Amino acid sequence: MKVIIAGGGIGGLSAALCLIHYGHEPIILERASAFGEVGAGLQIPPNAMKVFQALDLDAALGDVAFEPIAIEGRMGVSGRELFKIPLGQAAVDRWGAPYLHIHRADYIAVLEAAFRNAGVGACHFDAEVIGYRQSGCHVTARLKDGREVQGDVLIGADGIQSAVRMQMLGPGTPRFTGNVAWRAVVPMETLGDLAPRPTVCAWMGAGRHCVTYRLRQGRLANFVGVVERDDWQVESWTERGTQAEALADFPDWHPMIDAILKQAKAPYRWALFDRLPLERWVEGRVALLGDAAHPMLPFMAQGAAMAVEDSWVLARALSSFESAEDALKAYQTARFERTARVQAGSRANAKTFHKSTRLSQLATYGPMWLAGRMAPSLIQRRQDWIYGYDVRAAE
Repeated sequence: MKVIIAGGGIGGLSAALCLIHYGHEPIILERASAFGEVGAGLQIPPNAMKVFQALDLDAALGDVAFEPIAIEGRMGVSGRELFKIPLGQAAVDRWGAPYLHIHRADYIAVLEAAFRNAGVGACHFDAEVIGYRQSGCHVTARLKDGREVQGDVLIGADGIQSAVRMQMLGPGTPRFTGNVAWRAVVPMETLGDLAPRPTVCAWMGAGRHCVTYRLRQGRLANFVGVVERDDWQVESWTERGTQAEALADFPDWHPMIDAILKQAKAPYRWALFDRLPLERWVEGRVALLGDAAHPMLPFMAQGAAMAVEDSWVLARALSSFESAEDALKAYQTARFERTARVQAGSRANAKTFHKSTRLSQLATYGPMWLAGRMAPSLIQRRQDWIYGYDVRAAE
């Protein structure tokens, strides 16, 4: 099939590669004029890496990423360790694939290179999809500049403000979560003894939390900080805040957090929105994928991973059914329950990370600390449903 993909981000490129793997021809329509350095750090958990193993991209991703030795939970002010989940070879042994940290630009570059090298399909820049129309055996994507592109299937991989989703289901309104996120990337060499450890560490505190980890084989430190506030609701990855504002949102926190923010001369910030699970993702020959279908809060680091899983299931379905319409319905059925569960888990983690009173912190973090010392395997088992999932085997 000729499959049109609206959006050339991680979801769109992953979908294109999975479609090529299953013998289809993807046509990516990307509204930007080029792929660039937009974004910061991302995590590629084992459940997503299994797809890249099947696509023979695990080595290329590993070459530009950083492999942490553990997942840690710590208190944001004192730095007290609450739990530690071993990664590295332990992740491979338990969940079947490594756990990586990667800069979004490097992630995109690896996927784009693989797409170009495949020699199948095409990618068009300055091509913003604003809608579509369907006939009995085709779908036509309508572009902002008046052009039209015809194919057998249209995939809306165009994000939380998806134009494809808007036509399918109406405008709707993403829900502001009451959280604003900061992001920054700084050279490790500028942090000295206060550089992040070779882990992914969640620092928890009253009404806020942050996550630190390393990128680009350990040369960069990545920071994501989330604070509860309702006075700023701009959803943009390119909106800059100030260093003073970021520092004010994490007063008296651990010296490592303070050091990173003092090196982040112009940190970015964005308001966090999400949606309840949609009633459907499919209309005839049109389907939604990734954030267009199920936007995720960042509190499980699974947003991009769910798009990667979607990509494999959708491509496989298009090769398993004679009818495109039946294939897309099967894709939605296969993915709906899992993505809804991850969405719910991400919302729940926001509350877990932000306990504000001494009593609530003791009730939540005390058992974490105890389990981390008395029954560390219990904490690992709680991750099995997400990291151990193998979309290649799931039907």
